[in-house]
Amino acid sequence: MDFWPEFLATSWAKEFLAGGFGGSAGVIAGYPLDTLRIRQQFAAGGSAFAVCRQVIATEGLVSLYRGMAAPLASVTFQNAIAFQTYAVLSRAIDDTAAPENPTSYRGVVMGGIGTGAIQSLVLSPIELVKIRLQLQISSGNSLKGPFAVARSIFRSEGLKGMYRGLAVTVLRDAPAHGAYFWSYEYMREFLHPGCRKNGQESFRTMLLAGGLAGVASWMCCYPLDVIKTRIQANSHKYSGIIDCFRRSVKEEGHNVLWRGMGTAVARAFIVNGAIFTTYETALRCLFNNNGDHVNAKD
Repeated sequence: MDFWPEFLATSWAKEFLAGGFGGSAGVIAGYPLDTLRIRQQFAAGGSAFAVCRQVIATEGLVSLYRGMAAPLASVTFQNAIAFQTYAVLSRAIDDTAAPENPTSYRGVVMGGIGTGAIQSLVLSPIELVKIRLQLQISSGNSLKGPFAVARSIFRSEGLKGMYRGLAVTVLRDAPAHGAYFWSYEYMREFLHPGCRKNGQESFRTMLLAGGLAGVASWMCCYPLDVIKTRIQANSHKYSGIIDCFRRSVKEEGHNVLWRGMGTAVARAFIVNGAIFTTYETALRCLFNNNGDHVNAKD
C-alpha cells in the first residue's frame, strides 16, 4: 500500500512518469505523419498529400494509425531510458560542473550521443514491427497487431531477424540524439536566457525549442533513416547498409535519400514540441506537488 507514495517521492520516478507522458503525447500527435513518411521512403515516390489521399481512399483513415500500439505501449519505458540515460551520462561526462549549475554543452552533446546508442537496443525491434505494420496493405492475410507481427518475424527469422537494422539504427540515433539535446538546451537558453539554471521557461519556449530540436535531429540523419526503413521493411532484398545505399541510389537516384524529408520535418516539430512541453510540464507538477525545486532537469 505504501509503494506508490514512496515510488513517486523519488526523482527517478518523477522523470520516469514525465517521460511517459511526454512520449505518449508525441506518439499520438505525430503518428499519421510518421506513417506517411514510412510510405514515402519505401514507395516509388509521391508527395505526402498524394500518399495520404491514396492511403485513405484504399485503406481508410484508420490505416494512418496502423502499428501505433507498439510505440505507444513501450513509450514510457523507452523515454524513461532516454531521459534517465541522458541525465546520468551528461552529468558523468561533465563532472566538473557544480550540482546547482546546468550541464555544459559538451556534456549535453556527449550525453545525447551515448543515449542514442543505448536506446537503439530497445528501439530497433520496436521500429521493425512498427514499419512492417505501417507498410502492410489491408487484406485477408494481414497480420493483426504488433504481437502477431513480432511472432511472425521471430518464427521466420529468429532473434537475429528481430534486430535487423540495429547497426543503422545506432548510426542514425547516436548523432541525432547529440544534435537533439544540444539544440533543445541551446534554443531554450537563447529564447529564455537563464532558464537552464532556474527552469522557468514559458510554454512557448518549450514548444519552439522542442520542435526545433526535433527538426535538427532529423536533418542530420535523414538519409540513414531512409536506409533503415528499407532494410527493416524488406528482410531479403539487401545484405547490409552499404548494399542498400548503393542499390537504392543506383535504381532511384540520390534524391531517394531525402524522400519524405518534408513530412519528417513537419512531424518532428509537432512531435518534439509536444514531447518536451508535456515532459517539462509534468516534471513541474510532480516536483511542485512534493515541494521540490521546479528545475527537475538538473
